Amino acid sequence: MHHFFRPGLLLAVPLLGLAVAACGPNNKAGAAKPDLLSANLDTTVRPGDDFYNYANGAWFRQHPIPASESNWGIGKEVQNEIYSRLRKLNEDAAKASAALGSTEQKLGDFWATGMDSAAVNRQGLAPLQAELTRIQNISTVTGVQAAIARLQQLGVNALIGGYVGQDAKNSEKMALQLWQAGLGLPNRDYYFNKDARTANIRQAYEQHLNKMFTLLGQDAATAQASTKRVLALETKLAGASRKLEALRDPYANYNKMSLAKLDGLTPGLNWKPWLAEMGFAKADTVIVGQPEFYQEASRLLRTAPLADWQAYLQWQLVHAYAATLSQDFDQENFRFYGTVLQGATEQRPRWKRVLDTEEEALGQVLGQQFVKEYFTPETKQRYEQLTENITASFREHMEALDWMGDSTKQKALVKLSKITRKVGYPDKWKDYSSLEIKRDSYAANVMRANQWRYRYEARKLGQPVDRTEWGMTPQTYNAYYNPSNNEIVLPAAIFSIPGLLDADADDAIIYGYAGASTIGHELTHGFDDEGSQFDDKGNLRSWWTKADRKAFDQRVGGIVRQFNGYKVLDSLHINGKATAGENIADLGGIIIGLDAFKKTEQYKKGEKIGGLTPVQRYFLGYALGWQTHQRPERLAQALLTDVHSPAQYRINGPFADVPAFYEAFHVTPGDKFYRPDSARVKIW
Repeated sequence: MHHFFRPGLLLAVPLLGLAVAACGPNNKAGAAKPDLLSANLDTTVRPGDDFYNYANGAWFRQHPIPASESNWGIGKEVQNEIYSRLRKLNEDAAKASAALGSTEQKLGDFWATGMDSAAVNRQGLAPLQAELTRIQNISTVTGVQAAIARLQQLGVNALIGGYVGQDAKNSEKMALQLWQAGLGLPNRDYYFNKDARTANIRQAYEQHLNKMFTLLGQDAATAQASTKRVLALETKLAGASRKLEALRDPYANYNKMSLAKLDGLTPGLNWKPWLAEMGFAKADTVIVGQPEFYQEASRLLRTAPLADWQAYLQWQLVHAYAATLSQDFDQENFRFYGTVLQGATEQRPRWKRVLDTEEEALGQVLGQQFVKEYFTPETKQRYEQLTENITASFREHMEALDWMGDSTKQKALVKLSKITRKVGYPDKWKDYSSLEIKRDSYAANVMRANQWRYRYEARKLGQPVDRTEWGMTPQTYNAYYNPSNNEIVLPAAIFSIPGLLDADADDAIIYGYAGASTIGHELTHGFDDEGSQFDDKGNLRSWWTKADRKAFDQRVGGIVRQFNGYKVLDSLHINGKATAGENIADLGGIIIGLDAFKKTEQYKKGEKIGGLTPVQRYFLGYALGWQTHQRPERLAQALLTDVHSPAQYRINGPFADVPAFYEAFHVTPGDKFYRPDSARVKIW
């Protein structure tokens, strides 16, 4: 689901804690009677016109999007079950008189400060006051740099996107990476796109900045001036930032250089002491993702007035911590990032927002408790076996490819055989003993947690790569492929189907829901337009013959064109190039999962359940993973910022390329998403 893995980027407080839908079975809510799949159908829709609404329409009618949410779907339903379990865990911990430094004490105190809204309101801006004063007292460019270095460690996205991650061309080494960063709007396009929707968001952003500066205590004229300063600075940074699709080219975003060369790229900046202030004293080389961004950043550091930087840093700080501050900050933050950008009209309950923040701070502590109670050894075993079966099916597909020559094929098979498969939860958990959590202030706890996590990641520089580490917690409804580790990571929660015990889910559902849209999807990421450029050891290296790469690129071009053609909202189309990797992975997962399913007893018997054949149930099981609908505001944001296509097209798009789907649901040339055989994309 998640593709290109860039660990170590801090998220201070999730603005809305949006769960990302993907795919998933295992649960505690009694056997489904009537049949889950047939109960969700909207039979007034023809499957070949809009399978997304045919498969899920009845469910959408029964589950409108709540006012507090910008989208709603199966991932949110899973999340709700997880929320209620974690809430109890925290409430018990907060009541216990646990020993100082114990896991229970940390959870209990974090929860207590987060839930005590009266104390949060009383404290107002006080938790940030020392940092704001420090920014106020800046008197030189070096002072600006020192403030940026400090704010980085507090989880504030100010100008520098520095993190430690595997060197793409030498996956045994942890390297310092610099990525474009520092914008208050979701990405560069928001600063420049001319359509009415985006222009209105820019206007609302200006009002939001003004309000935040007013809440910081500035008078009307000063707040107005500060707003203009921030907008001017961020617009220049946005102008030097790369577009979403350009960030997916691993070679173009790999620019390794010595610190001396980096100094030369950014005249006037002396990086060695600055990086040391950021906690990267050991760095002697750096991999710069977007050199032109850092050239512009250095130019602005030299030329923009100090007052511009002070306004910008104050804004970035209060933006990062708004959700932990008093109600006025929290509500204004929600008004813009929740309502204007995402379409939600009321705040989610406080306890859920505290849990989202705690997930960032103490995720693996929660994870340990979660799997102990809710992910049995039998369930783990079922999904390890399913992963094995899907991998075997992929192997057969690879061997049978007619467009790939033998030498590339042998290397691809080696790469597939070496993909590490992490299922459920890690064997080794993070040690949080050095993280101090107290009952003094919610914002202070988030600050300490951010500093702890920053140091935890920074210390990896120069250390051997720990390939056992997980970049997601077990209670996350998501999954990822990490090209540098050549691994797929499948957290426990991704296998949950709300209201259906794992034991009661038939293989057709499981193979569609977990096998195709998660396991097969993540495996295919190893061989999509981006992942295919990494070898079996996780190194960025050309291992294809030229002819095979050309044949592959032609097929990728077909899927790019197909998705570019989908107009979704207003004048907004899907960005076929930016979403290519995910669309390839969806199509691959469906094809591979189906052939694995054909080896099961259920398929061989061919009996109907709920009036549906096994193959129909397989496709509906996949569609269940994308049972999610969203508000237009949220959809518009996703089209500009997300490398995944909207849920509707993660079903209708790839299914239009799968012959077995046409057969199972009697799709004919008169149907809306019918594509003639010659136009159908076939990759894996």
